[in-house]
Amino acid sequence: MSISLSKGQKIDLTKTNPGLTKVLVGLGWDTNKYDGGKDFDLDASIFCLNGAGKAASEKDFIFYNNLQNVNGSIVHTGDNLTGEGDGDDEQVKVNLSTVPPEVEKVAFCITIHEAAERGQNFGQVTNAFVRIVNEDTGAELIRYDLGEDFSVETAVVVGELYRHSGEWKFNAVGSGYKDGLAGLCKDFGLM
Repeated sequence: MSISLSKGQKIDLTKTNPGLTKVLVGLGWDTNKYDGGKDFDLDASIFCLNGAGKAASEKDFIFYNNLQNVNGSIVHTGDNLTGEGDGDDEQVKVNLSTVPPEVEKVAFCITIHEAAERGQNFGQVTNAFVRIVNEDTGAELIRYDLGEDFSVETAVVVGELYRHSGEWKFNAVGSGYKDGLAGLCKDFGLM
């Protein structure tokens, strides 16, 4: 049975699911139809962060041009250019047991590709969500529906997996950025 989270809610993942090592993180969204005439291209981006909330290098930034971290414990399954259809638009596989020990937090983000050039923002995006699935059983464990609290933002940190006392937990973040991917990279120490 999946647990539905609210913004800011934190939940234990591995303690309540003994033996859980492989999770699939599904991210999804829909776009409102509007008169802008330009296609939307939303992208999932993942940042592997240390205890200070910073990425050690660009190799800790996983996206459509860098599909995995250094040791392959976090793998982006590929870019979806349209977001058409129901279900997950993009997915990330995480082997919790092999994430490098210096990575204390894994942030999952959604950005709008060329948002400024296309005049697009998250006010035009609906039904955005992140969900955590047990990869071995296919069972959805956690789901966080972001709601529609955004207007000018062009990037959103939807949630994060983080280590606490040897266990993995999930935080439903839902924090928007008006500076898009560049704002995320700056905050996470890559610029």
